[in-house]
Amino acid sequence: MLPPSPPGWRLLGLGLVLVSVGAVLEASVQADSATGALNVLLIIVDDLRPSLGCYGDKLVRSPNIDQLASHSLLFQNAFAQQAVCAPSRVSFLTGRRPDTTRLYDFNSYWRVHAGNFSTIPQYFKENGYLTMSVGKVFHPGISSNHSDDSPYSWSFPPYHPSSEKYENTKTCRGQDGELHANLLCPVDIVDVPEGTLPDKQSTEQAIRLLEKMKTTGSPFFLAVGYHKPHIPFRYPKEFQKLYPLENITLAPDPQVPDGLPPVAYNPWMDIRQREDVQALNISVPYGPIPVDFQRKIRQSYFASVSYLDTQVGHLLSTLDDLQLANNTIIVFTSDHGWALGEHGEWAKYSNFDVTTRVPLMFYVPGKTALLPKAGEKFFPYLDPFNSTTELMEPGRQTMDLVELVSLFPTLAALAGLQVPPHCPVPSFHVELCREGQNLLKHFRFHDVENDPYLRSNPRSSIWLEISLCQRVIRLWNFWFMVWWINQELTITGPPSRSVC
Repeated sequence: MLPPSPPGWRLLGLGLVLVSVGAVLEASVQADSATGALNVLLIIVDDLRPSLGCYGDKLVRSPNIDQLASHSLLFQNAFAQQAVCAPSRVSFLTGRRPDTTRLYDFNSYWRVHAGNFSTIPQYFKENGYLTMSVGKVFHPGISSNHSDDSPYSWSFPPYHPSSEKYENTKTCRGQDGELHANLLCPVDIVDVPEGTLPDKQSTEQAIRLLEKMKTTGSPFFLAVGYHKPHIPFRYPKEFQKLYPLENITLAPDPQVPDGLPPVAYNPWMDIRQREDVQALNISVPYGPIPVDFQRKIRQSYFASVSYLDTQVGHLLSTLDDLQLANNTIIVFTSDHGWALGEHGEWAKYSNFDVTTRVPLMFYVPGKTALLPKAGEKFFPYLDPFNSTTELMEPGRQTMDLVELVSLFPTLAALAGLQVPPHCPVPSFHVELCREGQNLLKHFRFHDVENDPYLRSNPRSSIWLEISLCQRVIRLWNFWFMVWWINQELTITGPPSRSVC
């Protein structure tokens, strides 16, 4: 049975989101604690590994995300709790690990099957913020009660782009001239249904909301979820030009490691279901994928990342234009990574580093960077096709091992809210607590000019990663893995880099 809905919720149509912003404002009295509060812009990307210029990738063109990193604190070793969309998102949005949310797949709603756990946006909402969701923030479906956890987490109904419904349909023009449901799907936007793509629509909606928020003066929490580079790789075809196939290399370690336990390998069935991959008649479970097609997959992944970068660039440029960059915390991260042929692996659903390591950066005005001066732009839009754009280095970075489950306490602390207490064990009966560490120690809250470096101890942190039949304890340079197979234990540890 679901817990009762929070008071004050209005049943509003998705088509009236912008109108409802004003209605909610008129009907609500903001808490005194929210006066002068910092806004929050949380950007969540789907299936994005740290293949970005700011993480040292020399091939990928991501100038707008790199520009954000140049004003941010960047975590070089951030990891998701599980390399599956729904469990990862529910985990970091509630601040609880999958063992607590009892979600390892897509088929349960934590408030029903685990406990009535508060979420990050819910906590901000209860502290006087207007909370808004655009695009894929929670995973849609059963795992968020077919409502993106509304009405608990959001001030009014979340927005989903109308063109989202075409993502897995036959909209990819093949070499035969026919439309297919392919993995590789560069498109001409004028030819696709509605003449647009989901991430473009999400950016446009987020910009409209920012413009509305600027006129209200109320503190806001805006979460924007981008689909790409999630499969299918459906992106404007011009981005392929950034990555000529002759410049695309294979993964540095493309072979399945000798002696790899079968339970540790993901046979990438979601990729195999695509029509262009089915046509290759690849053997199960190990493949391999033909070399020329491997290059095409990597090309389309990188092209999707650059397309994503333009959307982030337009969003941040608008934030700048509205003079909101001086009072808005920006967090950029992903729900998990994605394998691009390393160890013979593709996609997610494994515990290899390439599937669990994610980008994570925080921009905090006046903390990670000086406040922008009058008329100064921190985030001018940068065109990835402009070859003269220079690579920007991260402003500040730390090598410490951290987890996405730490987002909840860290965001609360950065916004000046009371940090939820540590969870007891067990904590199924506790609505508000957190299992992650507060990362505030990595931020120096005195004059940035006198504090150019973050000093951290990279060997001090421990990472616990969770999946359905596997547990991994991650130290700085050691891994310890445990698998459950028919109630028998198989233990390996610490495995070599070629294994994990």
